[in-house]
Amino acid sequence: MSGPVSNSGSMDQPGSNVIMTATKLRQVITRIAHEIIEKNRDLDDLVIIGIVTRGSALAQRIAKELKTISGVTVPVGILDPTLYRDDFQQKGAVLEAKKTEISFSIMDKTVLLVDDVLFTGRTINAAITHIFDIGRPKRIQLVVLIDRGHRELPIRPDYCGKNVPTQYVEKIRVRFKECDGRNIVLSGPGDENQKTSHDD
Repeated sequence: MSGPVSNSGSMDQPGSNVIMTATKLRQVITRIAHEIIEKNRDLDDLVIIGIVTRGSALAQRIAKELKTISGVTVPVGILDPTLYRDDFQQKGAVLEAKKTEISFSIMDKTVLLVDDVLFTGRTINAAITHIFDIGRPKRIQLVVLIDRGHRELPIRPDYCGKNVPTQYVEKIRVRFKECDGRNIVLSGPGDENQKTSHDD
């Protein structure tokens, strides 16, 4: 793991450590795409749903990589599970829901549910509940870039870019050029006033 990353000109905290460089991030996405193809021989039955915001950015990158490798265009949708969270009643006033955009049928499809960081599993649980309100897929497979542990629900990824053991109070910060102007994954101390990848 790299040493501290400077906070100069950055929205990241002093003392952050690099988990993935831009090059490594690209390699990991390519590897995940190959694993998806190996596990799903018929990509025509596949759809991808990314959880906002960085999960959807990752979903688009995976779809692009699948197209490059296989020539198949897999449809991509965006899902915001905010209203389905088990803590919405407590945090509803401070949670801002974004738009869910799924323009294709998920009935009898294999859904690749994509997120950047897997933590307690509560966001994924909310997303799955949301998906079943939209339709009934044949199966759901979970793709995450980082699994940081501390699960509170029996949820595990089918495809994982990297397992990163963390302390509960640490933060994982995924940065995509589309959202943040650069490609990098960092770990470091938390900041309650800083919006990061969702924490559950």
